[in-house]
Amino acid sequence: MHRLDTRIQIDATPERVWSILLDFAGYSRWNPFIRSIEGRAAVGESLSVSLQGMNFHPRVLALEPRRELRWKGKLLMPGLFDGEHFFALEPEGDRRVIFHHGEVFSGLLVPFFRKSLDGATRQGFVAMNEALKREAEDATRAARASP
Repeated sequence: MHRLDTRIQIDATPERVWSILLDFAGYSRWNPFIRSIEGRAAVGESLSVSLQGMNFHPRVLALEPRRELRWKGKLLMPGLFDGEHFFALEPEGDRRVIFHHGEVFSGLLVPFFRKSLDGATRQGFVAMNEALKREAEDATRAARASP
């Protein structure tokens, strides 16, 4: 098993960050890592996720509004290379969130991919976190500036 954990502070409400995360149609506009998600965010539903040239079809394991979205995907068959991906929001007051983004990898092939997971995959998570921060904070500034 191998775990990746990243986090970033975002100066926006949990509602704003959550709405951006669940607006799957908008991912191609702002997200450099996960290029698209199709499907319904509901426990038990299957999603179609495209990231950096890879497509997979994870199943939603958890959905707690403004708190957590978690899914699990697999490569070919269970137990070979599985990943449980998560987004979690930890509110800090009314207008700030710590965004936790990570994945727990398991399966026979994980040791062979560890270097890539700690390198390119982690970099992709961080790039997405930074883009989400920009998107949420820009939307917050725009909302405050409008009459």
